[in-house]
Amino acid sequence: MAHIPQIRIPATYMRGGTSKGVFFTLTDLPEAAQVPGKARDRLLMRVIGSPDPYQKQIDGMGGATSSTSKTVILSKSEQPDHDVDYLFGQVSIDKAFVDWSGNCGNLSAAVGPFAITSGLVDPTRIPENGVVDVRIWQANIQKTIICQVPITDGMVQETGDFELDGVTFPAAEVPVAFKDPADGEGAIFPTGNLVDDLEVPTDVVAGGTIKATMINAGIPTIFVNAADLGYTGTELQEAINGDPLALARFETLRAHGALKMGLIQSLEEAASRQHTPKVAFVAPPSGYSASSGKEVEADKIDLLVRALSMGKLHHAMMGTAAVAIASAASIEGTVVNLAAGGGKRNAVTFGHPSGSLRVGAEASLVEGRWVIDQAVMSRSARVLMEGWIRVPGDSF
Repeated sequence: MAHIPQIRIPATYMRGGTSKGVFFTLTDLPEAAQVPGKARDRLLMRVIGSPDPYQKQIDGMGGATSSTSKTVILSKSEQPDHDVDYLFGQVSIDKAFVDWSGNCGNLSAAVGPFAITSGLVDPTRIPENGVVDVRIWQANIQKTIICQVPITDGMVQETGDFELDGVTFPAAEVPVAFKDPADGEGAIFPTGNLVDDLEVPTDVVAGGTIKATMINAGIPTIFVNAADLGYTGTELQEAINGDPLALARFETLRAHGALKMGLIQSLEEAASRQHTPKVAFVAPPSGYSASSGKEVEADKIDLLVRALSMGKLHHAMMGTAAVAIASAASIEGTVVNLAAGGGKRNAVTFGHPSGSLRVGAEASLVEGRWVIDQAVMSRSARVLMEGWIRVPGDSF
């Protein structure tokens, strides 16, 4: 029996923030995958090693977590005053689909360095030494991101002493600014409320309602109080991910929140929209031991946040969810703002399972609607491997 040989595609494997993904330049993809559709999705799933009923992604580049089952496609920007168009695909681990509904904030930090080294940024804009602002058009959510990439001797500087909880080794700092991060036409609060009484089944919470802030900023996110679910906010991954009933409970909460936010038309649709919305629970500051053993002190943080991604508690914090946290914290009266002590603020430091992170956002009320000018946080990025991805020629 004849078998079709493998093909090879230029690709780069990068870490951005607390995520990893396979990066492609659009024109390097096979012609059938250069446009949206089934061929592209099948190719990216095969690259990552999905769908995998074993949930290990052994036969691909994925790492069997939401943080490592990611793909990025970049091209020269078609938007005025932008350098690069950035398309993000979150590959499901055990199901046959790629979710294109949102952005990856962590990998956004790697987009700038990749764009420079791939020749997608005008070389006249790159200093011999200094910082270049890479102007990114995030094609999934139609928003602008500015990635400040350090340059040394005309090349992207990747090494440095910036430490990021959730990443073992230090690297160069890459500040990332998310401009007007509200998803949609400025609809930061899709229900029109800072806090809703979200109706959920009684197996999620007794009484069938839970206080929730549902926000579209960075990525659609549902915030609830940890105490309302019987948690403290200091939980690490195993406390949630090792409890199937807890995971099912959070998924039910997520589905009902997605319906209330207008992201889906029926609860059944949530199963095919795993990437968005996120669901997170918050609590006032408290000391705890992070997953690395590092002690996080209560007086060094403003609040605690734990977030789920692709059905599991995240090991640190998704970059886009950090934008949502910063945005919600900056608006008085939200669940996040109240957990941080209330009042007006333009930055918060929050504790997550791997440590802590400081994020900032500026909010203003314009003609009765809340507007976030930008949200800012620092990440780091590094090329892990570059060369060619190989996939069977008949896989797409």
